[in-house]
Amino acid sequence: MFDVIVVGSGGGAQLSAVRAHDLGLNVLVIEKSELYGGTSATSGGALWIPLNGQAKDDYASAYTYLKAAAGDTATDSKLRAYLESGAELIRFINEKTALRYKVSEGYADYYPEMPGAVESGRAMEPLPFDGSLLGEEFFRLRPSHPGSLLMGMSMTIPESNAMATKAPGWIGVALKILARYWLDLPWRFKTRRDRRLCLGNALIGGLRQAMLARDIPLWLECPMQSLIVENGRVQGVMAHRGGHTVMLRARRGVILAAGGFERNQQMREQYLPQPTRQEWSVTPANINTGDAIRAAQAIGAKLENMTLAWGVPSVRHPDISQGTQAIFAERGFGGLIAVNQQGRRFVNESISYDRFYEALYRDHAKTGGSIPAWLIFDAQHRKDCPLGPLLPAAVMPDSKVPKAWWGDFVFKDASLEGLARRIGVDPTGLADSVRRNNEYARTGVDQDFHRGESAFDRYWALRNAKPNPCLVKIEKPPFYAVKIQPGDTGTKGGPAITDDGQVIAETGEPIPGLYCIGNNAAAPLGRAYGGAGGTLGPSLVFGFRAVNHLARTTTP
Repeated sequence: MFDVIVVGSGGGAQLSAVRAHDLGLNVLVIEKSELYGGTSATSGGALWIPLNGQAKDDYASAYTYLKAAAGDTATDSKLRAYLESGAELIRFINEKTALRYKVSEGYADYYPEMPGAVESGRAMEPLPFDGSLLGEEFFRLRPSHPGSLLMGMSMTIPESNAMATKAPGWIGVALKILARYWLDLPWRFKTRRDRRLCLGNALIGGLRQAMLARDIPLWLECPMQSLIVENGRVQGVMAHRGGHTVMLRARRGVILAAGGFERNQQMREQYLPQPTRQEWSVTPANINTGDAIRAAQAIGAKLENMTLAWGVPSVRHPDISQGTQAIFAERGFGGLIAVNQQGRRFVNESISYDRFYEALYRDHAKTGGSIPAWLIFDAQHRKDCPLGPLLPAAVMPDSKVPKAWWGDFVFKDASLEGLARRIGVDPTGLADSVRRNNEYARTGVDQDFHRGESAFDRYWALRNAKPNPCLVKIEKPPFYAVKIQPGDTGTKGGPAITDDGQVIAETGEPIPGLYCIGNNAAAPLGRAYGGAGGTLGPSLVFGFRAVNHLARTTTP
């Protein structure tokens, strides 16, 4: 018998477990996979937390911005609950665990044109965490996404940005990462995996260490099968462990934190915009299949936001287990444009990835030619810039690109016309789009989509490109095209919740003893993706609030 059972082992799940323990509750965490960390472990690990106590911010501007971003897809009380609890969450993490969060300087809000947006201060990142503190649990931590590593070596957001944009001192940053990794000789003899955990691995590693220090049990390979309801209250879960069905009782409540449904093709077709494929998702395969959402629905939970996803353009990557890689930052580099089947640009390529995803569907509904869409660039861009699995030609020349990649997601031709014919794009439209891009690169003004006008656009741009770092000419053959589709880092739909994470029934009343957070729940901020960490921030904040509420609740 436990006080609390947490289903899932991502950031929100583990934070909830640690908080519950510190409030005097007996906690069990169960995870269906053989690895812990879920999607959080493969993420950037950032938390978007306005009013975090480390940066200048004020309630009025933060609320105004969040309200504008969410529109009518989130209640006013949830927005205020989020703003009122963020600083307390950060203090708890920084004071009660070995994990440390700080403001990610220069990372702007994702909707710079909205009132109340700021150019820095709300996105927070974890400091690197020493994975050796986990002992053998280090090897059960879900690894970082390969796309976030430098030849297997971990990087922070500022380190990645410095190298990608060739900021002053970027070579020194790269050499320091290399030296730190290869001179860690005792650990190198043990494993090639970097014990300097960054991004999502730092978040999950730090929280897992906090669980270990508190002796909070985590049962791997223990999928939940159903919820136990007695006398109108959730009393625990039925789970599968060691080949047997087990009944796990929870005196205070169950917290569902098991992710969304992006890896369930049937649910995608039922709820998400079309076309949609689970193979386009960039999350780990086989873990986020909507099990906990269906379990909650089976006992009468109301579902909301099921048509929404945390969208991101993705490319096929045949050499990794996920099968796809997100294109988060690379779209910020000038010398690259996105076009549809008509060869026409349809979006500011440098905007936030969620908006790019929306633009893919919006233009596809209009033209029928944006799924897939194409990223077009030339030999100079290919030499200098990464793009998904394609490293810069300076380190991965075309001769080193796996043969299976050519004609699959990357294409090449000596002329733009030839490239257009290879990928089935209108040659005249493509030629005109490139011509217009080159003219905008000369003047520094994108008259079509205003690319490069905001601090957010410029964050991932090459620093030495003038007059607009997001606009660079495409003129040096050969020319390249990469196929992109609307991927995601998870879905936003699930059981509707109160301001304290309680699951709401179809009748409109909270279901006693049942809480839901993260991508398992209907996104409490609705459509809003305020900035870097806009997924994980609400997961941890509402997990924190859920436990606080649960601890105050008197058991029957």
